[in-house]
Amino acid sequence: MQIQNDLLLRAAKGEKVERTPVWLMRQAGRILPEYRAVRESVSGFIELAQTPELAAEVTIQPVDLLGVDAAIIFSDILVIPEAMGLPYEMVEKRGPWFPNTVSSASDLQKIRVADGANDLSYVIKAIEITKKELNGRVPLIGFAGAPWTIFAYMVEGSGSKTFSKARAMLYTEPKLSHQLLQMITDSTVNYLKAQIQAGADLVQIFDSWAGILGPEQYEEFSLRYIRQICDAVNEVPKTVFAKGAFFAREAMGKLNCETIGLDWNMGISESRKMIGENKTLQGNLDPAALYGNPDQVRTATVQMMEQFKGGRHIANLGHGVYPDIDPEMVKVFIQTVKSFK
Repeated sequence: MQIQNDLLLRAAKGEKVERTPVWLMRQAGRILPEYRAVRESVSGFIELAQTPELAAEVTIQPVDLLGVDAAIIFSDILVIPEAMGLPYEMVEKRGPWFPNTVSSASDLQKIRVADGANDLSYVIKAIEITKKELNGRVPLIGFAGAPWTIFAYMVEGSGSKTFSKARAMLYTEPKLSHQLLQMITDSTVNYLKAQIQAGADLVQIFDSWAGILGPEQYEEFSLRYIRQICDAVNEVPKTVFAKGAFFAREAMGKLNCETIGLDWNMGISESRKMIGENKTLQGNLDPAALYGNPDQVRTATVQMMEQFKGGRHIANLGHGVYPDIDPEMVKVFIQTVKSFK
């Protein structure tokens, strides 16, 4: 199917664009009353993500209501551990929680490599429905969590400020850690390929907890597995977003992917020098800038756009949009990017 607005795909590939494309991480939901209405019709986040028709509906809402240049499938990075045999719960105001965790070699025997298409059929179905309903208006982004980030949850059992259990395992059980990371990597490759088969036009790898590892550990326990995914998935453009991994930007410039996402702590000109000219940079306005009034949001957005000027760029925030941000300020951000010359 011919995509009418293919700015995102052209920008990712480094082709000429009339203007910079723009979308937001976590745009599907959170800030939109229309999303909250759909979510309140079910028991909670997990049921919404596992109901393909509703997941498709909330995926498309930001395209209609905010005017973004891409949709990103409504799902969660933690569907991978669940598909591997480690289910999770979403606890209100606390986030994800795993009743069982991986802490020993015997725990590895209880999980498996997920096949993607069957184990995560509800996400695949949601992508198929979304593609049909988008009808070629904008590209659809698929995604998965990076293996280290998924590992951190599977070992820790929940979110954490330090992920000390997960980090301890890297030191005390490196062989076991690599075995689990490889299982997650194989599952993720299967999953991303199934998403692409169903219609995803671009995929993003989210390494949400990249910044809690030191440079050497990040190379050994995260980047080598992201590298495997990038090398295995060749069908569509790929974006890698590693929050806090400022020390790995040069290495990321060598990954087999088209786009590197920057968080808001990463200097733009410095990142361009480290990553190089042959990658598209994505980002990286501080989400907190959207708490300002319209003039303040416009000023902050223009300042960001000026710094990216002349290089390959996809406009976004430096992390997901916060749930209490006014949707009108999100629209100001999007319109400012679209009118930037």
